[in-house]
Amino acid sequence: MSIHLPPPTQFGEPLDSPENDSSSSESEEEEDQTWDDWQSDSITQQCKSLFDEKVFQSIEETLEYDKEKHHFVLEDVCKALSLDFHKRVRLINFIRKNNSAPTHALVLTGNEPWFSTDEYLVPVIENDPLIQSSFNDWSDDEEVDNGSDPRKKIHDLEQQLARARQSFLEYRVLISEKLDITKDIQSVHEDFAQKPSRDDDTHYFESYEANDIHAVMIQDKVRTSTYAKFILSNPTLFRDAVVLDVGCGTGILSLFAARAGAKRVIAVDASDIALKAEKIVKENGFENVITVVKGKIEDITMPEGVDKVDIIISEWMGYALLYESMLDSVLVARDRFLRSGGIMAPSQSQMMVGLCDASEIWKDRIGFWDDVYGFDLSVMSSELYDEAIVDVVGPETLLCKAYPVKDFVLSDVSPRDLDFASSFTLSSTADQRTKVSAFVLYFDTYFSPSGHPIPPSTEVTLVKEGEVSLAEMWPVGGKPAHKRRQSSGKGKENVTSFSTGPHSSPTHWKQTIFMLREPFMVSEGSLVVGRFLCTKNEKNSRELNVEIHYSVKDNESSQPGPTVVQFFKVR
Repeated sequence: MSIHLPPPTQFGEPLDSPENDSSSSESEEEEDQTWDDWQSDSITQQCKSLFDEKVFQSIEETLEYDKEKHHFVLEDVCKALSLDFHKRVRLINFIRKNNSAPTHALVLTGNEPWFSTDEYLVPVIENDPLIQSSFNDWSDDEEVDNGSDPRKKIHDLEQQLARARQSFLEYRVLISEKLDITKDIQSVHEDFAQKPSRDDDTHYFESYEANDIHAVMIQDKVRTSTYAKFILSNPTLFRDAVVLDVGCGTGILSLFAARAGAKRVIAVDASDIALKAEKIVKENGFENVITVVKGKIEDITMPEGVDKVDIIISEWMGYALLYESMLDSVLVARDRFLRSGGIMAPSQSQMMVGLCDASEIWKDRIGFWDDVYGFDLSVMSSELYDEAIVDVVGPETLLCKAYPVKDFVLSDVSPRDLDFASSFTLSSTADQRTKVSAFVLYFDTYFSPSGHPIPPSTEVTLVKEGEVSLAEMWPVGGKPAHKRRQSSGKGKENVTSFSTGPHSSPTHWKQTIFMLREPFMVSEGSLVVGRFLCTKNEKNSRELNVEIHYSVKDNESSQPGPTVVQFFKVR
């Protein structure tokens, strides 16, 4: 499904920053209170943000925080969806109960089935000030006669107040009845075992027990030789260092570190591949250097004599960079075990987005269903636009210079940064009018010996198929790797890097393709601006939800087109 929104008011500005309207608020009190008394009492109530744990001293502060931090304006959303009093209450409770992301709340249509159910009339927070404020906001939405007769105006206001209070009383009765039913249901289920917590890990770790997946990763020479190059060409960094290898798999990175002179290497993996890694370490004579620990990095304790480590190495990247959510575990390892001033390897990864002519992908994955031996099987392709496609596209399909929608510096990034929304601007480089049928996503990864962010001018290493550099750090039969003289520019750090983009030799990560339900045409200089939103999937935290908002402007003199929103899953 794709959604159309108005064009951006200022082309190139963020597309999801609605203006806020001030909202009055009031709390439930006795019938003989005045309107001002009813309103002033609510202002002193503490109020929790709709989207995180922040608590404020007033509703106004909460609404302003949600506007600035989460780009969500409750009043604007309610007006846009034409929500009546009860639907407003349901919206607030739905967001709170499901921990909905603001990006999801902003694309609601008002026609969702839960807007008509009683489930979300039950307050998630007792005496929620935002629900109480809804009565005032709801009544304010009605027109007041602004004629010259003050008595008429007072009468109209009194009528609004009466209706608001009546709705509030009806709401209280409904909630009382609902809570009684809920208590009855709870009593029936008291003796049943509590539902087990969701397990996103078991299948993930089991999938890494088989040989095939490790063969694919190790045979990816761009990947493995880059790690080898960084480790083996920085002996002063690794010599006598204590190294932690997170998600060690077969232990190949640990073996590189040991060969580079590490004093101690702790290789950790939660899957049964750790048992094979232990045997591999012994077969290669590094059992006095490398200690294999089977378990989750979140749960393990370090071997005796090891408290902190000097370097953390890990190959944590997944499809679209963040698929599988292994970076979360690497950040736990950093915060638990890395000494102050320690090095993360890799040190930085950038998520890149570009325009793509994915016509061949469309033919192979989607279009062929239109005519299968003379039959129309297009029903089979209807949902393919909702799933990201992992495949390889050539450099000729990229129709612009890719844009970094997210830059992860491993020394500084926090888990909350892994769900994000980022603006982008893409300028077409097509030399003739061309159809954009997809957005393409890939990532560039950097290894800095200092661990510092790379200079903005740093260019990622692009490897062409068959180049010698793929094998030069790949020692065979115990022979030492070819020694390569490093550049010695004064003050210049030798950064190692690789790209998973179309211009470099294909890797096992390939590229992530987001096929568009509504392709568009571009010429040289056409601008595409938008927002890229990425969050963990609510049902499986190792999968991703992606939203792409975009608007097209053919040239400097043309008007921007509507903002199109499309949703994808990466799984």
